[in-house]
Amino acid sequence: MNIHAVAPTAGAAARPWLTERRRSRLAAYLFISPFFVLFAIFGIYPIFFTFYLSMYKWNGMGDMKFVGLKNFELVLTDPTFWTSVGNTFIMGGLGTIPQLILALILAVALNSAFIKGTKLLRAIYFLPNVTSIVAVTMIFSAAFANKGMANYLVSFLEMGPYAWNIQDWPLKTAIATMVIWRWTGYNAIIFLAGLQSIPGDLYEAARIDGANRRQLFTHITVPLLKPFILFTVLISTIGSIQLFTEPYVFLSQGGSGSTRAEGITMVIYLYTEAFRNSFFGTAAATAVILFMFTVIFSLLNTWLSKRMGGEA
Repeated sequence: MNIHAVAPTAGAAARPWLTERRRSRLAAYLFISPFFVLFAIFGIYPIFFTFYLSMYKWNGMGDMKFVGLKNFELVLTDPTFWTSVGNTFIMGGLGTIPQLILALILAVALNSAFIKGTKLLRAIYFLPNVTSIVAVTMIFSAAFANKGMANYLVSFLEMGPYAWNIQDWPLKTAIATMVIWRWTGYNAIIFLAGLQSIPGDLYEAARIDGANRRQLFTHITVPLLKPFILFTVLISTIGSIQLFTEPYVFLSQGGSGSTRAEGITMVIYLYTEAFRNSFFGTAAATAVILFMFTVIFSLLNTWLSKRMGGEA
């Protein structure tokens, strides 16, 4: 009898503790719930709706008509889309490769003991990343105008002048220059973080063994920076696939039209289909294709990470 009497008492004593723990958890979930609610509304729902909309014909106002994979067929057989794909990868390559090389050089210089005021320099290098893209592009548009600074420089080198907002390669070069200016400092800060994570003892031991600066860079710095290099390559590639503001504003400022074949990108093509032509179905199909490109490059980066032994 006594045993049965004690057991409920112990259980009753435990229940308030469990209730208080559940209340604490509930309060914590309630505090963080606004983020998840907003993310579900503005993040998850648009993703699923885009996949859904890619199967329908819709002008944004009337009834939606199911067309299956017809939207994908229309996009993939459109020469303008493939022109935008080619432009995107060309401008991405012109902007990404020099950008990463310059970022690595800047990071090595900032990590050097001979450079003073590194905190100020970090802020200066990162400043382009937080500057308004539209404002910067308008400034670059003036620099690449017919009588702008760019033509003055190429004329001084006896290489110009060029119609930067009309001619094919000059236009792509101008847009790539804006991308380089904006993202070099950002990647330099990432590389700098990687450089500062490398133990100084490795360099000291290598110097004792007679290694010069080039050997230190190629045999210690680059191998240990592989995870950071692969990360910056991935985010830079994804950013180049999503290139929109720079070419759109640059072409609009130049008066040549944002859908010129020389400067149209995949995202500009998507924007034009949705908000100019009111073909929301083909625009959604373009977004899905863009998503697939991003997934492919992400998987390729993961594969390269494993092949090169660069997993963090």
